Amino acid sequence: MLHSYTIKNFLSFVENTEVSFRLTKHAPVNDLSATDTTGQRLTKAMAVIGPNGSGKTNLLKPLAFLSWFVSSSFQIDPKAKLFVQPHFFADDPVSEFQIEFDHEGRLWRYELAVTPDRVLSEALHVKTSRLFSYVFTREWVESSRSYRIKQQGFGFNQSEAEKVRENASLISTAAQYQVPLASDFASLSLTTNVDPMGRQHFHDADVVKASHFYASDEPALRQMSSLLQAWDLGLADVTVEMLDVPNEKGEMQKVPLPFGMHRHGDRTAKLSFFQESSGTQSAFVLLSRLLPVLRDGGLAVIDEFEADLHPHMLMPILDLFFSPETNPNNAQIIFTCHSVEVLNLLHKSQVTLVQKDEACGSEAWRLDSMRGVRNDDNLYAKYMAGAYGAIPNV
Repeated sequence: MLHSYTIKNFLSFVENTEVSFRLTKHAPVNDLSATDTTGQRLTKAMAVIGPNGSGKTNLLKPLAFLSWFVSSSFQIDPKAKLFVQPHFFADDPVSEFQIEFDHEGRLWRYELAVTPDRVLSEALHVKTSRLFSYVFTREWVESSRSYRIKQQGFGFNQSEAEKVRENASLISTAAQYQVPLASDFASLSLTTNVDPMGRQHFHDADVVKASHFYASDEPALRQMSSLLQAWDLGLADVTVEMLDVPNEKGEMQKVPLPFGMHRHGDRTAKLSFFQESSGTQSAFVLLSRLLPVLRDGGLAVIDEFEADLHPHMLMPILDLFFSPETNPNNAQIIFTCHSVEVLNLLHKSQVTLVQKDEACGSEAWRLDSMRGVRNDDNLYAKYMAGAYGAIPNV
């Protein structure tokens, strides 16, 4: 489970900014939280709220970047620049990241300092007793134009490690050599609709991609269909059928395509999912991202969580994370949201507010870090009244 992550000089976040999933003793003990294998109590959900242009999406991008960097950066062109951008008014070109998470009963800390041109430092630490000990460290030495690499139990051949490319993670590189720990971390589960350019906007290709997933996972197909029926979308069932579709060369190939089944009395009608409402399609696609994480554990990073969905849909979707039955492995979700009604559904420790200052710098803080915010406050009413800040200045 994710404990926290910290960023500095990345996009609109100039100053050191932490997003923490750790809960204090003041947070209620209920299904909204879980205790990880290290004994730390963590929230299963974190909502990121603020006005347009405040930096909400930028607060999610580090997670998508780090997941890609650790798992796949070895695959990019050796001359390609990294997908990082310091604040446009910053004199320092270095962006810094730190993330803490538990895995296999131990607490890990991963650190990274990069420019668009190269990695300056990278390190993996594991907590032993009360302190963190390094597994590996990697430092750029300008005089030799090479990396100084130290290892302690990482298991990567030193001569191969020292060949690591300037735009690739040592973990991603070691995974190519089947180093067990590197392969393990490179395969950690994260699902997201965020890429370096921001949210991946919904289109027909997402429906097709989701259909491929459901066609290969019968239990997920049944669960998705059951959920959509329960959410009162006018559906009696959802099916995925293999149909002949011409490819770019005009050749016919089998493609999985979804259909919504509608029933009235003893009459049934089948409708292509591309003719269903955008909200129904959006829920279909969103569940294709969430169900694997809910089943296997991991992290979902979703921008504009409620896009095309009615605000009343937020609770049943979040309930999938809060219920031990649908979330047996304590998957977590962090999401941005413009439907501030979500404040009625969450505890103050599950809300991160974001706003931007006059110098175009974003700042973020967890709602329970503010003085005077009580557990029994009407968070929605007070936010709408401007008591917490992070509201549009209109």
